[in-house]
Amino acid sequence: MYIPKHFEVTDEEEKYAFIEANGFGQLVSNCAGRLFSSHIPFILSNDRTKLIGHLAKQNPQIEDIEGQEVLVSLQGAHDYISPSWYVTSGVPTWNYQSVHLYGSCKLFSDSDAVKQVVETLTNKYESKFSTPWGPDYNPSMLGAITGIEITIHEIQCKYKLSQNRSTEDQDQVIEQLNRNGSSKLAKAMQFKEL
Repeated sequence: MYIPKHFEVTDEEEKYAFIEANGFGQLVSNCAGRLFSSHIPFILSNDRTKLIGHLAKQNPQIEDIEGQEVLVSLQGAHDYISPSWYVTSGVPTWNYQSVHLYGSCKLFSDSDAVKQVVETLTNKYESKFSTPWGPDYNPSMLGAITGIEITIHEIQCKYKLSQNRSTEDQDQVIEQLNRNGSSKLAKAMQFKEL
């Protein structure tokens, strides 16, 4: 990804925090001679060296993905920025937070390992509910999916949050984003949070 220096995030802890907070993304690989993308949730391994997820066995992406270098793109807060919000002149743009991860992909079908992936994802996303759903499904359903493990080789992180604009312009953008309901992006700009 193209990352001008003023938008680049180099802090390793910030990168991993972003990955944990924005685990749903695009898995891009070569499939039958062309680029192919699946939108799936990922888990970052405890040692932070792998992304783990699963694909439907009927997904054609699994046919060619074993051993490939793949790209996973994770998106955070984003929105359109109008030049009318600036104190000084400017052009229309888009503010956003994004991480690209490159790594080699391996498939696994061990039923216990696949079950662990499904339950870890379920627990992560159900934990925000007051009455979380506990894993209660027919175990045969796990036979319809294949686990994926991506060994991470490179992480690129970009926060394009008007860092190239004056403090006055940044304050105006934050105010307008809050007015328009983009509070997550406004918060990211104000506090550099996820």
